[in-house]
Amino acid sequence: MNFREKIISYMEKDAYKPMNFEELKDVFKVKKPQQVKRFKKIIKKMTKDGQIVKTRYGYYGLPERMNLQIGTIQGHPKGFAFFLPDKPGNPDVFLSPKNLNGALHGDQVMIRVHKEEKLNQKPEGEVVRIISRGISEMVGSYDKNKNFGFVIPDEDKFFSDIFINDNEDKGARNGDKVVVEITRWPNTPGKSPEGKISKVLGNPDDPGVDIESIINKYHLNEGYPQEVIDQVNEMSEEITSKDYEGRELLQSILTVTIDGGDAKDLDDAVSLEKLDNGNVEVGVHIADVSHYVREGTPVDKEARERGTSVYLVDRVIPMLPTRLSNNLCSLNSHVERLTMSAIIEITGDGEVVDYRFTPSVIQSDHSLTYQEVNQIYVGDTELKEKYADVAWMLFEMKELSEKLRERRFTAGAIDFDFDEPQVELDDEGKPVDIKKRGRGSAEKLIEEFMLLANRVVAKHFCNENTPFIYRVHEQPDDEKVSTFREFASKFGYTLPEIKEEEEIHPKKFQNLLEEAKGNKEERAISTMMLRSMKQARYAAESLGHFGLAFQYYTHFTSPIRRYPDLIVHRMMREKLTKKELKESREKKLSKKMDEIAYHTSLKEQNATEAERESVDYKMAEYMERYIGEEFNGIISSVMSFGLFVELDNLVEGLIHVSSLVDDYYLFDEEKFALIGERTRKTFRIGDEVKVKVIKASKREQEIDFELVE
Repeated sequence: MNFREKIISYMEKDAYKPMNFEELKDVFKVKKPQQVKRFKKIIKKMTKDGQIVKTRYGYYGLPERMNLQIGTIQGHPKGFAFFLPDKPGNPDVFLSPKNLNGALHGDQVMIRVHKEEKLNQKPEGEVVRIISRGISEMVGSYDKNKNFGFVIPDEDKFFSDIFINDNEDKGARNGDKVVVEITRWPNTPGKSPEGKISKVLGNPDDPGVDIESIINKYHLNEGYPQEVIDQVNEMSEEITSKDYEGRELLQSILTVTIDGGDAKDLDDAVSLEKLDNGNVEVGVHIADVSHYVREGTPVDKEARERGTSVYLVDRVIPMLPTRLSNNLCSLNSHVERLTMSAIIEITGDGEVVDYRFTPSVIQSDHSLTYQEVNQIYVGDTELKEKYADVAWMLFEMKELSEKLRERRFTAGAIDFDFDEPQVELDDEGKPVDIKKRGRGSAEKLIEEFMLLANRVVAKHFCNENTPFIYRVHEQPDDEKVSTFREFASKFGYTLPEIKEEEEIHPKKFQNLLEEAKGNKEERAISTMMLRSMKQARYAAESLGHFGLAFQYYTHFTSPIRRYPDLIVHRMMREKLTKKELKESREKKLSKKMDEIAYHTSLKEQNATEAERESVDYKMAEYMERYIGEEFNGIISSVMSFGLFVELDNLVEGLIHVSSLVDDYYLFDEEKFALIGERTRKTFRIGDEVKVKVIKASKREQEIDFELVE
């Protein structure tokens, strides 16, 4: 235990009362001048980091013992913010603009709660200290004046412009997208930070500037440090006799990969064998990335920092260098590859009766695409002949995956079956079409097999009590469930009330979804239900997965593109080879799992936001060419300020209430509708309407419609 930990441990005791420096010095028997100097430095650093608090009278204590909390600011475009506590289990805290005291989005702060949580109302608090600034660089638009300028951040949660002196603008022109580095923070609330432009991205209408803005905004890195490149270049493509040691040789088993047509990082392959007892043995074979990416190496450190691959609309920013992700680790057909296999015996009705995990070597027989497999399923004779050696297995897999899916939904899994847009770009990066991403039997097959493997792995290693990383989705908050229940009731749907201290079962939500299926409000019900749920995350503790209705769940199947999966592989290898871990190693790993789970959850959120924004940019750009044209759509949401309408291609736009000129429309909360005061004309979720595109702006990522009578 180091000195910091000893101080915290001492202050955590029930009998502890705040002490001044001299009293703490005596407690820890610090006497020599050099020791006093070091002790003073430790106390000062702990105070600066927010680990301990110094009162105005010079006494030290823990923040939580003084009604103080440490956490991060999440800004809101309207000027208020939420405090997200570092300590798990504590609720978010609402911060009004006057109680931010100069804190901005991303800052780590210390707050004091002054209004406790009430039913349907978050606790409120105020910032008492800014511990550290969270954002030092950001992307925005340059607003140039004669002798100075301002950068207006793209991140609307960061509600402050950045002041730029004339000699710090790097030649940027008015309206340019730029990267700004903050050089000075204001001493008093209300003033703008100062900064200098570090990079001029260019005119936002120029090709490529939109995606470059996203890459810089979310701090995504397309390049790798030289030491990482050097390490990867030294890796051999040849599988040696030493690599075979301790591995099960499965090259003779009929094995295929099934992925999207443009996929290059193939990290999972599947196989199926019939057993004499009437059961089948499913093999889920995952690229053994942990063989190449060893703990503590430059490649490992870089992968951990990135956390995940990022799939933008026009490119992939991989977690691992492409020589690893697309070559050495990728399960390309007709070449031997090192894998970690989960071999699972399943009955005809989808029940798991046995399994084993083993390091292995496979040789994929075919790299199939989802489209090809789906075509085989609908009777494409040419493809059936081309893949005659595996066609029988594909049909067996389909039948089994349907049984697995049926069992999953019977157990209560929630089926959020949303259509996803797929934006097609030309060679210059301009959008030429938007389609619904297909999700046929082949996609569902792979989904079920991966879910199966992830669940079996999680259950086994949880029961082994191994330090591990799990994918968790916790029970939704009572408050959010209550809000959703009220929303659903307005459409005639009932979500049963839950007795006190009773947990709601996901089956209740799934039953409601099934009831809404096919009705015009189905998408709105699904969307609002999803918003009532907590966000799935990584954790070092197995907390179950509510949405999937699994007691145990992890991510094991994508180590090429997700760091938690790579850690799961490492832990599996360590446990399979060593059986028992030393106590010191287990303790170290347990602490490490917490840190990795937290970091990779944040990185996943960052990647998801970047991916979504890249699609939004291109959808808005695509609609710019259709200004003045008419489309059929469905009302997807009704607000007091207008109607959101979704077109067949999943583009969504707003009909502002001010453009409804035939009457004065009021929002009826009970009916969740806009109703004309005079005509009683009513607009509800799910209504079919005809609209005209009157505005589309990729700069603002906004699309506006007007109603066509």
